[in-house]
Amino acid sequence: MRLEQRVAVITGAGRGIGRAIAERYAREGARVAVADLDSATAEEAAAAIRDAGGEALALAMDVTDEQAVDAGVQRVVDTWGRLDIAFANAGIQHIESLDKLALENWRKVMSVHLDGAFLLTRAALRHMYAGQGGTLLYMGSVHSMEASPLKAPYVAAKHGLLGLCRAVAKEGAGHGVRSNIICPGFVRTPLVDKQIPEQARELGISEEEVIRNVMLKNTVDGEFTTVEDISELAVTLAAFPSAALTGQSVVVSHGWHMG
Repeated sequence: MRLEQRVAVITGAGRGIGRAIAERYAREGARVAVADLDSATAEEAAAAIRDAGGEALALAMDVTDEQAVDAGVQRVVDTWGRLDIAFANAGIQHIESLDKLALENWRKVMSVHLDGAFLLTRAALRHMYAGQGGTLLYMGSVHSMEASPLKAPYVAAKHGLLGLCRAVAKEGAGHGVRSNIICPGFVRTPLVDKQIPEQARELGISEEEVIRNVMLKNTVDGEFTTVEDISELAVTLAAFPSAALTGQSVVVSHGWHMG
């Protein structure tokens, strides 16, 4: 098992990609703290891991709440004595053209993605610097590299995560901390399923056309990236043995973006 005895905290891990990563980490031997805004969802995911023979802790965490993030990370360390992996995965989406976009909605998307990632990073680094180092991982997107219409706050936030990841790689190196960012194409999660009718309305096309001509248009095979694809990469990045791989963005998008 590639993550045996390591301790990980993953935000937004109650469902979707985050839950798939949490379950995969547990199968690889990690003790996993499942953090989510919805406490019931977090507990459900943690219980599933425990039922499968893994170790898991549920954390109710609003990633935009400084005290909640600090307290959640401290609880992980108090429970298991260390923190090896912190994965900033929590995110939201808002579909709207820039000329109609309210500042409130811009700030909400930026806060969850960027403020949330910063707060987790800071809390994790304080423990990692005091210990044996560790790994920071971020959930970026192809939209960390390029833009799409109707997604300005999301695109800006994902670009920002790329910068944060690189800053952590530079600052953390002397403390044994690595950081990398995963940049998926479209993954068929509830977040993406919600976007399909929203984009269809905004663009005046069918939902099938959104999938074929917007979401998957630039892939090499017309396929969605899967949570299994992302989970496999998440394990590889967490388990990588040296700082030879740090500050990097790894794109998994069926060729949508080739960097």
